[in-house]
Amino acid sequence: MAGFGGVVVSDPSLASQLTQKELRYLKTQFDLLKDDSGRITAAGLEHGTSKLGFFQQALTQEEIVGIMKQHDPGFTGGLDFESFLQMYLHLQKIGSPKVIGPHRTSAFLKDATTMLIHTISDSEKKAYVDHINSYLADDSVLDPVLPIDASGGDLFEIVKDGILLCKLINVAAPGTIDERALNIKSRLNPWERVENHKLCLNSAKAVGCSVVNIGTEDLAEGRPHLVLGLISQIVKIQLLSVVNLKQTPELVEVLNDSEEVEELLHLPAEKMLLKWMNFHLKKCGYKKEVTNFSSDVKDGEAYTLLLHALAPESCSLAPLEKDGLERAALLLSQAEKINCKKYLSPKDVVDGSANLNLAFIAHLFHERNGLTLDTSKVAVTFAEMIQDDEQDTREERAFRMWINSLGMDTYLHHLFEDVRDGWVLLEVLDKLNPGCVNWKHANRPPIKMPFKKVENCNQVVDIGKGMKLSLVNVAGNDIVQGNKKLILAFLWQLMRYSMLHVLKKLRLHGKEVSDADILQWTNEKVKRAGRESRMESFKDKSLANGIFFLDLLAAVEPRVVNWNLVTKGETDEDRKQNANYIISVARKLGCSIFLLWDDIVEVRPKMILTLAASIMLWDFSSKSNKATAASAVPELGKKEEANGANGKGVNWWCFHYTTR
Repeated sequence: MAGFGGVVVSDPSLASQLTQKELRYLKTQFDLLKDDSGRITAAGLEHGTSKLGFFQQALTQEEIVGIMKQHDPGFTGGLDFESFLQMYLHLQKIGSPKVIGPHRTSAFLKDATTMLIHTISDSEKKAYVDHINSYLADDSVLDPVLPIDASGGDLFEIVKDGILLCKLINVAAPGTIDERALNIKSRLNPWERVENHKLCLNSAKAVGCSVVNIGTEDLAEGRPHLVLGLISQIVKIQLLSVVNLKQTPELVEVLNDSEEVEELLHLPAEKMLLKWMNFHLKKCGYKKEVTNFSSDVKDGEAYTLLLHALAPESCSLAPLEKDGLERAALLLSQAEKINCKKYLSPKDVVDGSANLNLAFIAHLFHERNGLTLDTSKVAVTFAEMIQDDEQDTREERAFRMWINSLGMDTYLHHLFEDVRDGWVLLEVLDKLNPGCVNWKHANRPPIKMPFKKVENCNQVVDIGKGMKLSLVNVAGNDIVQGNKKLILAFLWQLMRYSMLHVLKKLRLHGKEVSDADILQWTNEKVKRAGRESRMESFKDKSLANGIFFLDLLAAVEPRVVNWNLVTKGETDEDRKQNANYIISVARKLGCSIFLLWDDIVEVRPKMILTLAASIMLWDFSSKSNKATAASAVPELGKKEEANGANGKGVNWWCFHYTTR
């Protein structure tokens, strides 16, 4: 929860050949085989290559002897991590057929990659550049760099200062970033850029993006595949933000006679979009069901009928008389007549580009949803459902975003529904406490039999009790039944456990950390900085004005708070401004937090605790990382000591070694 960084490699020439994503992957592979001395021996390499994800087949004894001779010529007892990296790069260089790359296909960006070569989709790049040019055209800060030319690599240069990506996040989720916290000037120094990148990544996590494999150094270098992947997620969040009942209540019209309104409340936006599309296609007499944004629409037939249904005066059925690219070109020319030709080219339609088809359909929904039902008849019931749902919205959102930020295979769309089979909770537990889950006894979704869900949830409860969580009179069936109060209480304990567990590791001697310890640390930190504010408890109503947390942030990093932007917090608007500023400054510092401004203003104790713990965690980890980096590169340790004597200190961001 404390920022974005990577793995330390002391040899610059070696480090320059690998991205941080690749280094993190290879570090996990190295850890599988190393012995107690921290090295991989010949015996370990011989018996353990089957565990390594990048070997397609085991190495022969002759190959192992050759590797040890080449990469451990001094017979020091095995391969250290950097020798292991050299071995890997050597095998890549000679084109060993036994070696494969570590990459997984992204849900948002389909990569055609090898270990060191990444290709990106020119169509997607053009679509997202056009999106940026359109939605940020009036931004005065970006005026010198817009419009961006999609034909070259300008986009990947412009994102290097972090400003454009932060602006794009605010377009997708207005108010997420307090732009007063952004470092904006014509020439940013390295740490100002890093702060912007941290603000970007932590804010992206807070709105639902997956940034597990993206670090500040990736953005600073403008790595195309990672930058485009992040932009794709941000654009998707923006386009799907209105595809729900709360923003578009007319969607009740797509329900059939056997469905209830409540079912739509819990439907992910992508599925809602498909349901809306099939609703119109069915009325047109289309016999097939569209189930995806790729193969089911690539022939252009569904698009032609949908456009005709939504705008018969401008879109005819003439494209059906053509095939392939001709049909795609004709239907898109008709879409242009109703201002809906965005994101797609004829080739993208025929190729079945899932990302761009989703963007096209979402834009079409936004411009012309074709829904006209008078909802007054269901207004009372619908309003009650929305009100009931919103009672838990803020906590649900915080826990959902937190879980999605952990980088698991499962992505949560609706917390209470998605955890009921127990699988996601098992994934979370295994992420927080590796090895605690007995996966042989776990049932993978989709799960049709209720007792299988109960089995998963019973294991969740048993593991939770083993972690000393408070689960008195709680059974697995309570989770299966979707008990909101219980689920929120359980997830709060997991989030708290996660923070305190990391704090325990970073704290001297690994002592347990309690809520009281966090409270004491925050007050002492502020007092030592010469400030007078104080927090009596996490329920302290004086926290509403935001002054204490601004004092705390300034105490851990004096230059991070611009006091000219801080109000006294005497009015509601002043308190809101301070709260928004606190959240963005904390994220800019490197804190991964999921609360909203009103959580601070209303002094919600759980969210206040997460904010305080995140700042404490950043402070501890930054000190730990400086010590680790200094020991890894001795001359840096000497510099730290010298600067410390002069009262200057060393900027922690210089060392790319931070807790992820």
